[in-house]
Amino acid sequence: MKNSTAIEIEDVHISLGDGDARVHILRGVSLKVQRGEAIGIVGQSGSGKSTLLMLLAGLERPDSGKIAIDGQSLAGMSEDQLARFRGSRIGLVFQSFHLIPTMTALENVAIPLELSGVSNASVKALAELEAVGLRARASHYPAQLSGGEQQRVAIARALVTDPAIVVADEPTGNLDEKSGQSVISLLFNLRESRGTTLILVTHDMSLASRCDRTVRMGSGLIQLERESAADLAVSG
Repeated sequence: MKNSTAIEIEDVHISLGDGDARVHILRGVSLKVQRGEAIGIVGQSGSGKSTLLMLLAGLERPDSGKIAIDGQSLAGMSEDQLARFRGSRIGLVFQSFHLIPTMTALENVAIPLELSGVSNASVKALAELEAVGLRARASHYPAQLSGGEQQRVAIARALVTDPAIVVADEPTGNLDEKSGQSVISLLFNLRESRGTTLILVTHDMSLASRCDRTVRMGSGLIQLERESAADLAVSG
């Protein structure tokens, strides 16, 4: 039987920088996320929310504390092991899309599968593009796509390996309001249909309110957790 806990973070500390410039970013963060849950992480710039996402994705290592994804501790994994684990279990969506400009939409989506040695990578990538409404744009390069379309490609790439967890850092930050709403609706619809655990960092309180639970961070600590974020804006 699978563990119902998708993410477990226990007393995590991390400092970044060297010497006098070293800053204590996270100061004992603990959080549990259940399988299939959508969590909105909010807070001012510098509160530690993006660093927390980097730790969840195995892109940074904590100074101390425990991080477990789907019951597997990230501690002790080599960089190669972390990369393989991330490639198969965690989908990443960033504000800046991070598409490779010299590759088509189809090629960008197929990359994670090809790196994992999947033989029919293009077939699966095309199916994922269809799921985000971009099958007809498969042969287009990023420069030929709108910002909203580029983010849809990035979402398709994040989901093509059928990850247990999707981590999205300000996914609408570079989009206009209409494109942003379209991308968020797509992300939540795909999460609902696939039962994926979603961790979403955002400054947008209306977006956070769509999650099952909201976590407010400040000064490297979790300051508040709510089951519903609908009244988050009222509390400031």
